[in-house]
Amino acid sequence: MRKYLALFCCALSVLSHYGQSQQLPPVFDPSYESQQDSRVRRYLTPKRIVWTSDKSGVSVVDAQNLLRKGTGQADLVHQNFCKLISNDQQQPGILFDFGKEIQGGIQIVTDQPANQKPIKIRIRFGESVSEAMSSIDTIQGATNDHAMRDFTIEVPWLGLMQVGNSGFRFARIDLVDPNRELQLKEVRAIFEYRDIPYLGSFKSSDDRLNKIWNTGAYTVHLNMQEYLWDGIKRDRLVWVGDMHPEVMTINTVFGKNEVVAKSLDQARDITPLPGWMNGISAYSMWWVLIHRDLYKNQGDREYLRKQQKYLVGLLDLLIEKTKDNKENLDGTRFLDWPSSENPEGVHAGLHAMMIMTLEAGAELCTILDEPAQAVKCKNTATQLKLYVPDANGSKQAAALLALSGLLPAEKANSEVISKGDCERFSTFYGYYMLQAKAKAKDYTGALDCIRNYWGGMLDMGATTFWEDFDLAWTKNAAPIDELVPDGKDDIHGDFGAYCYKNLRHSLCHGWASGPTSWLSEHVLGVSIVEPGCKTIRIQPNLGDLAWVEGTYPTPMGVVKIRHEKQADGSIKSAIEVPKGVKVLR
Repeated sequence: MRKYLALFCCALSVLSHYGQSQQLPPVFDPSYESQQDSRVRRYLTPKRIVWTSDKSGVSVVDAQNLLRKGTGQADLVHQNFCKLISNDQQQPGILFDFGKEIQGGIQIVTDQPANQKPIKIRIRFGESVSEAMSSIDTIQGATNDHAMRDFTIEVPWLGLMQVGNSGFRFARIDLVDPNRELQLKEVRAIFEYRDIPYLGSFKSSDDRLNKIWNTGAYTVHLNMQEYLWDGIKRDRLVWVGDMHPEVMTINTVFGKNEVVAKSLDQARDITPLPGWMNGISAYSMWWVLIHRDLYKNQGDREYLRKQQKYLVGLLDLLIEKTKDNKENLDGTRFLDWPSSENPEGVHAGLHAMMIMTLEAGAELCTILDEPAQAVKCKNTATQLKLYVPDANGSKQAAALLALSGLLPAEKANSEVISKGDCERFSTFYGYYMLQAKAKAKDYTGALDCIRNYWGGMLDMGATTFWEDFDLAWTKNAAPIDELVPDGKDDIHGDFGAYCYKNLRHSLCHGWASGPTSWLSEHVLGVSIVEPGCKTIRIQPNLGDLAWVEGTYPTPMGVVKIRHEKQADGSIKSAIEVPKGVKVLR
């Protein structure tokens, strides 16, 4: 008894000590190196059961119990669970829909069957129903590239298992072991994301545009993991070209976020000059353009100065890669995949990008007190403008030629970009096609393409925007959230090209978010005049909209805007700006 009394007094003394010092004991040895995850996790209950292997209720029993809200805790009550019962011939399975695309894994809580041995199950994740129902093969392109989406594990008896790290909306579970009973108390998705506020917003009289703006924002949000990825299923890498439309969306929706600098710096640090970022010369140019646009929005001179040495060296390298007033870039010569089989178009696009990059470099060098380098960049850009290459029918190249000033935007739009409306658009360079349309004052055409092209993905069940898309795919296709009926095309499994054939195709790709920043810039009307948003211009272009309202984040706070079209066609605006922000009209 004295022994237990002594221990009790000792415990009281420890508690008293920590209560007085207001400090808790460390949860780990502080001498260990550690990194705190920038993300949070939430657990999502399935929205519906899409399919079971047994409609008779013999081998899959009480599946609807798995649609109950869970706790993540096994218990001894033994109620409200689902049973999968296998035999020598049958492996029962269930397909779940979690309602929207997420990044993360799955949590499984088991109950207490008679046999206490672990049970082997197969888990398949999918961005579409057809992907979750597929096996790894060389026919429809289902893969475990970059993220495991099809694997077999053992789950415990009366316990919990958490597994998986991929992009998915659907998950299928099959009981693999023969002659076993699997009692599933809960199956929940583990949703991993940065818990950050949506500071920017967009709402208009057209709900389809509103959904498109929100879907683009959510697509990029999912890719803001520890680094800024291109896709949450594939490739899960920092691709610098992909980052440009992503960063424009982040500026528009979230404002300043550390994932941008972290990813830009990683690309810089692993690419010593004269190397090209990701092995692609255009992607090193995008790095410069991102820094220009990031500085315009955030005005962070201290961060920009950290890029000075590398920036100057990269600009020298780019200037070296010109010959006879033409771009002469080596490395992988790439704009985007759909344009890759048009070398003349690629050359025209790279030439235009070279001019855009050197002009942006001149701006940055002026800010960084590098006047000689600024002059060198300007002079080289001026020389390059003496030559105007042919876009060769490439909408990607025509857009860049217009944005660089090499081709009148009206000409690029009417003769190339508008041909066939949204035909030969791409989800990446579609953003620059929209920008070129805006420069040509074709706001009606741009809005129509946003509604039809990006809206076409929503019509196919998308909750995030895809790596690529063609409206022609939809003519006889079932949406991604259904089992594909006989006689219908599989929108995910039957289409795609290049690196995104069939089910390998990423259905959450950050480069596809262009309409989000475009709508805020050109319809809500916000453009940056002075770095750090100290001066902004607000010039709305409502097109056929009756009204639009929204917010835009600046380093000084959020700008609030509402525009209403009057009976005579004029626009009445109400604008609230934080202190330190000047508005031009």
